Amino acid sequence: MQALIENDIWFKLLAYLAIVFVFFVGLIFLVLIIVYILDITQTKHAIRHNYPVVGRLRYFFEHLGTFFRQYFFSLDREELPFNRAERSWVYRAAKKVDNTTAFGSTRDLRPSGTILFVNCPFPQLGQSISPPQAITLGQYCKTPYTVDKFFHISGMSYGALSKPAVLALSQGAKQAGIWLNTGEGGVTPYHLQGGADIVFQIGTAKYGVADAQGQLSLDKLRDLAINPQIKMFELKLSQGAKPGKGGILPGKKVTAEIAQFRGIKIGVDSISPNRFPEVDSVESLLDFIQLIRETTGKPVGFKTVIGSYSWIESLFREIKLRGMESAPDFITIDSADGGSGAAPASLIDYMGLPIKESLPMLVHLRKRYGLDNRIRYIASGKLITPADVAWALCAGAEFVVSARGFMFALGCIQAMQCNKDTCPTGITTHRKRLQKGLNPQQKSHRIANYALNMVQEVGTIAHSCGVDTPRDLQTYHAHIVCPDGLSRPLDEIYNNIINRNSNHEF
Repeated sequence: MQALIENDIWFKLLAYLAIVFVFFVGLIFLVLIIVYILDITQTKHAIRHNYPVVGRLRYFFEHLGTFFRQYFFSLDREELPFNRAERSWVYRAAKKVDNTTAFGSTRDLRPSGTILFVNCPFPQLGQSISPPQAITLGQYCKTPYTVDKFFHISGMSYGALSKPAVLALSQGAKQAGIWLNTGEGGVTPYHLQGGADIVFQIGTAKYGVADAQGQLSLDKLRDLAINPQIKMFELKLSQGAKPGKGGILPGKKVTAEIAQFRGIKIGVDSISPNRFPEVDSVESLLDFIQLIRETTGKPVGFKTVIGSYSWIESLFREIKLRGMESAPDFITIDSADGGSGAAPASLIDYMGLPIKESLPMLVHLRKRYGLDNRIRYIASGKLITPADVAWALCAGAEFVVSARGFMFALGCIQAMQCNKDTCPTGITTHRKRLQKGLNPQQKSHRIANYALNMVQEVGTIAHSCGVDTPRDLQTYHAHIVCPDGLSRPLDEIYNNIINRNSNHEF
């Protein structure tokens, strides 16, 4: 009797499973029929019309191709925008794990453009290496800003980044003693919460400092300047990834809170003007800078990607006429290969000059006009490894800032989903489910580790070159491999660039 009951139970269970199986198979079959009808009747996509259902796999595999190339097919040093070797260095530095390698470098030293540093036969003893010397920005301001670190966090807005990401950056910046640039979205409580020094970026839409008519509000500027955490103000004239185009925040990322901070509508694309209406010449730029500096009492500079040089030379001439006090306190020089949360492909691929050309030219112009000790240069754009930063210091920058480097430190895997609100690591999405894996307290330590390890390893390069501190690096401490296969010092290469460009009108 017991056996019959047990057999009956098993029979009913199998029958139930069979019904469920048939149901799901039928459901899948029905969905396939619907998809087939939709594909065969539409005329927008030829592949889907000619190959119903199966044609849709093309988009699926095209999407997966990005990830397969990254993990299986690309070599360590061939992927763009950042290769696996570069990302791995950042990951290890952020996690504070062993960053040494064995056997030999996988870096090919033969391609034209390769950077090589020139070691000194009698380097400084380890105990003789000094910490980075402090530099003062805005010596003519009521409240100058003095900072010793040379590596800082570049502009990334709340909106482009998630709340946990901004909190982690703020806390990590404080731990490392570096500044955090707000990006053009304005300052939020999340930027301030960690207690870090803040550079307030004023974009062309003036988020956070605009009045009801969209004009610059001097009252809001004064209120911001009262906060001791806010050390400097940066005008964003242009960005390396999209020169000539204002900031773009897709509507799907404009939450109620972000809309409130920016003074815009929920769910509507946040698109900034392509320039400040108040600034249409070097004269008006200096006037605008002076207005903000007098209102806030703090250093003011601007960020730009260089295309033509003539306007920079005109700017320096005007400064010489007006006096040193009129100069911007710093210029952030962005590179054509800089990053962005969203940019038109035509600009991100083709517009602007890379920093390896623009920075040396601007250093030359600054020296020609006697502004070396007045205007500080901040290099930006794809500088995420010690060699990148050391090169920028050799070329003449006083500071280097990075955005994507610190995103990697947060855990970015270069999924290229920043503009879609689907970032799998929670860094550039506002979906709570995806943000759960990003713990600000834990990630803040990685931010600090990355910054501090960067300083240490750039110091190692400086030590090998035989100088006391990284800021003592000069153009002759680095070589560039030329098309003939031989390397030449930066100063020789850059003098050729300068002489070539001095014969042209930009």
